Amino acid sequence: LVEPPEVVGSRVAVVKRSTKETSVEVRVNLDGTGQCVANSPVGFLNHMLDQIASHGLFDIYVNAQGDTWIDDHHTVEDIALAFGGAFSKALGDRKGIQRFGEFSAPLDEALTHVVLDLSGRAHLSCDLTIPS
Repeated sequence: LVEPPEVVGSRVAVVKRSTKETSVEVRVNLDGTGQCVANSPVGFLNHMLDQIASHGLFDIYVNAQGDTWIDDHHTVEDIALAFGGAFSKALGDRKGIQRFGEFSAPLDEALTHVVLDLSGRAHLSCDLTIPS
């Protein structure tokens, strides 16, 4: 496991989360360069975290273990909760940023549309069909 470099700044945050099912640590640097170290047992999630970092120019470090022998959902859920918490902490008082925005991008055969509201209210809506 590669440890993240120590970063000192006002828009950096760390969140650790431990439950019966998982152990998660997430570090976010909002003023980073797009670097990602994602160490979880869920390969596709590691890839998506890397994409968030590279396209958003955030530095993200994730170290997570979970009960993936049952399924991935506890690990994915706890990484998401920790990532959202770290992102919110790193934003601080949110002064000087736009409250919301949206972006669309064609990525290979998929059109991605993201709408963000950084007001601090928690909500996720995800509507996708993945053919298997």
